[in-house]
Amino acid sequence: MTEAPATIIVIDDDPEIREALGSLLRSVGFAVNLLASVGDFLRSGRPNGPTCLVLDVRLPGQSGLDFQLELSRENIQLPIVFITGHGDIPMSVQAMKGGAVEFLTKPFRDQDLLDAVHVGLARDRVWLENEKALATVRARFDSLTPREREVMALVVTGRLNKQIAGDLGVSEITVKVHRSQVMQKMGTRSLPELARMADKLMLASGKPQTHS
Repeated sequence: MTEAPATIIVIDDDPEIREALGSLLRSVGFAVNLLASVGDFLRSGRPNGPTCLVLDVRLPGQSGLDFQLELSRENIQLPIVFITGHGDIPMSVQAMKGGAVEFLTKPFRDQDLLDAVHVGLARDRVWLENEKALATVRARFDSLTPREREVMALVVTGRLNKQIAGDLGVSEITVKVHRSQVMQKMGTRSLPELARMADKLMLASGKPQTHS
């Protein structure tokens, strides 16, 4: 499967700046969405592939910094490169503390923007890959029966089959059968890997330990 194309979303209320940035980004092969406000972005939605947002700090309606805060509150991952003609140090600090890739003051060098956008896209690719991997683990976990989920939660804490049998009030052979089913359905033969999957799903409390 080929990766969806990278898209740069530019949100700036100045049409000349929007068009200039669009021309620059297209000249190096990016797909570009040019928008005048945060509201336009909310209506159009996020593209499927790797994405980086080039966001003006001062916008009509919701400001760029307010939008960054809202994305953070909603736990929406979207790399942001801030651009502004009216930047100051406190504003820059707020943006970077909020996880911005870069804070560029107009006029800035084209290369500085392109470099920042490449960093943002690299971040988003990693995040999308992690989300894809997590979705696979979730789907596998959803295929487990309630009893298999109980067994998995105990296995990854390092409990032995005999101990799990006692915990659940079943025979040791039953635990072995469930354990084998868990490993098969989760797509692993390795207890450490199963523990990592459980850690991702927050099944185990604390860091899972494995016993030899």
